[in-house]
Amino acid sequence: MCYSSIIKRRYSTFKDLTSTVSVCLRLAIVVCATAVTVAGQELPSVRVLCYNIHYGQGNDGVYDIPRLAQVINRLKPDLVALQEVDVGVERSGRIHEAQRLGQLTDMAVRYGPTQHYQGGLYGNAVLSRLPILDVLIQPLPYTESTVERTTYPRGAIAVTVRDPNDQPLRFISTHFQHNVEEDRVAEAHAINRLFANEADNIPTILAGDMNATPAAEPVTVLQQRWTNAIDKSAAPSAPSRKPRSRIDYIFFRPTGQFRVVETRVIDEPMASDHCPVFAVFELVK
Repeated sequence: MCYSSIIKRRYSTFKDLTSTVSVCLRLAIVVCATAVTVAGQELPSVRVLCYNIHYGQGNDGVYDIPRLAQVINRLKPDLVALQEVDVGVERSGRIHEAQRLGQLTDMAVRYGPTQHYQGGLYGNAVLSRLPILDVLIQPLPYTESTVERTTYPRGAIAVTVRDPNDQPLRFISTHFQHNVEEDRVAEAHAINRLFANEADNIPTILAGDMNATPAAEPVTVLQQRWTNAIDKSAAPSAPSRKPRSRIDYIFFRPTGQFRVVETRVIDEPMASDHCPVFAVFELVK
């Protein structure tokens, strides 16, 4: 259209002609660049959040599930891995925190308890906006408590969902031991054995509070089988008021089936003692 217009018009000077050609070429470049951008967005994406919710208690001492739901809703995730979730526990008012978060975020919920506590249950959960096909609740190795040292049973909940490509995608929420390094290492090896063995080729996203810094052995063990979707600065995620340590993560495998579009720690100093960790993945067919 540009070139035919140029031909039909009469120009008094060569300068008029070259100026118009230049404009047309610039428009063509813009159109091409826009097409490339649109083409780059054709891959479906999945928005993922990892959040240790401190059994619903904020840094002000208030148990406030709606406040946590607001944090989640602001980020519009498709999949959420939750840790430290109470169900029917005395300290948190005996509510079903996972179910309530599902209602407030309009997402499906699956709960994976790891222990009995104060008349109820304590553990991990998953929220999903994608159709859930299957659920597995998996205990992980841990050292039992003694008089000298209190520990907690550990586990993982893995859901298989139908991704935007209509293919199965596995999503795991887990929480490693807080005060026994050997347990964390054993739990990392167990995750690799259970969900990342050579015969297992289902695309998987693993998210959780690993209670280990990026250079610590539990994380290096995981990275033998998983890719760490961590920002370049390895921004700290805990404690949320003045974060000092990166202990919350999102991993994925196999590497070639995901492209990390965005990954960051969310600045949220009040709703929990951990900051949420957020990532956006494009799913490579």
